[in-house]
Amino acid sequence: MFTGIVEELGEVTAVETLDDACRFRLRGPVVTEGAKHGDSIAVNGVCLTVVDHEGDEFTADVMAETLNRSSLGVLEAGSRVNLERPMAVGDRLGGHIVQGHVDGTGQILEREPSEHWELVKISLPADLTRYVVEKGSITVDGISLTVVDAGPDHFTVSLIPTTLALTTLGHKQPGDPVNLEVDVIAKYVERMLGDRAQGATR
Repeated sequence: MFTGIVEELGEVTAVETLDDACRFRLRGPVVTEGAKHGDSIAVNGVCLTVVDHEGDEFTADVMAETLNRSSLGVLEAGSRVNLERPMAVGDRLGGHIVQGHVDGTGQILEREPSEHWELVKISLPADLTRYVVEKGSITVDGISLTVVDAGPDHFTVSLIPTTLALTTLGHKQPGDPVNLEVDVIAKYVERMLGDRAQGATR
């Protein structure tokens, strides 16, 4: 489990394209400290498994399903990525519960800068709109954010200077894709209410 509090802005150093997958080599001195084979690291919000680790770099295999459901397929050598290690038992939950299981991708639509913050408008796939509510939580490229406004096909978030400086959202422009993970609690509630409604009609 992750919290959506990005630990560092890492970099893709190499991409190896396989028949039905990719192998990424990524640099991240913070997240690789003490890393070992089999550990999990979130890369732009996608939970990946450490295959190999050397110095401040690690490799991770990404299967076709993940490439199809996320924006990892557009990464290339030199791309910047948000990195976060899993939450340890007993740690503070600084953001919200994040699984690292991307629900879909959106696209940066607009950026509206202000003196001390920036409003960013992001497109929202139709099948995810029911999970996104004003002042609720959403994960964008692995960053735990609060929804400012929820529209029928988009939502907005406000970014403070720290988020702009230390994550990919400080660099992405209109047209760029982002990974989205909605609040898992909303999905569980929907399933339970659906099961209850079905039971009532039997």
